[in-house]
Amino acid sequence: MPEGDSIRRVATRLHAVLAGRELTRSDLRVPRFATADLTGRVTLDVTPRGKHLLARLEGGLTLHSHLRMDGAWRVFSTGEKWRGGPAYEIRAVLGTADHTAVGYRLPVLELIRTADEDRAVGHLGPDLLGPDWDPALAAANLLAAPERPLGEALLDQRNLAGIGNIYKAELCFLAGVTPWTPVGALPEATLPRLAAAAHRLLAANTGERPGPRNTTGSRHPGHDLFVYGRAHRPCLRCGTPVRQAPQDDRPTYWCPRCQSGPTR
Repeated sequence: MPEGDSIRRVATRLHAVLAGRELTRSDLRVPRFATADLTGRVTLDVTPRGKHLLARLEGGLTLHSHLRMDGAWRVFSTGEKWRGGPAYEIRAVLGTADHTAVGYRLPVLELIRTADEDRAVGHLGPDLLGPDWDPALAAANLLAAPERPLGEALLDQRNLAGIGNIYKAELCFLAGVTPWTPVGALPEATLPRLAAAAHRLLAANTGERPGPRNTTGSRHPGHDLFVYGRAHRPCLRCGTPVRQAPQDDRPTYWCPRCQSGPTR
């Protein structure tokens, strides 16, 4: 699933080609909004909120989408062949005179009043990459359920918005605890540092740059992540084989030497 940094890159790309421009083509291929016609409206902005995308249009409308596991927005120049999947997977088409944004496999796509955006994203905690980012509030949200495993708490977008499974594993590694460690068992200073680290890592990976996500700072090939996706391979810090187990039906990675705490 795309995480907060990926969604911000998508929003930046969509904003660059849609904002301030009149829509000359509009096609929402979901039954509830199939008859909606947005042509003639100007896109005001495209804003990310956690893992959600909000395309605001003049007239007080917002096109809300969420990519979840397989969704994607692609941008094409006028006349360019669309690439991103078969035509039957297209859920949205927004076109201007120069570009067309095509949404593939979007599991969430709805047209709402801009005034009602809170109905779609109001439940989210502070956005790690947004203007509402508040590390103290994020830490307090995480601690509100002290018995909850840290990994699950980090993925709960009501606590802080933008973390996915990759950052969950990496942040638990940086904190030196397993993802199954109860939040309340962490030293008092750990959660504020963890929230600050999450913001720093996501911000560092938002640029329009080639290459994989990097949390280690290493430029050595294959050393982009400390533990995620490294099952049975050496920990980049101590050399101990990284372990993998499911947590909430998602693959979870940790180093048994560098990280203390329960393992499921």
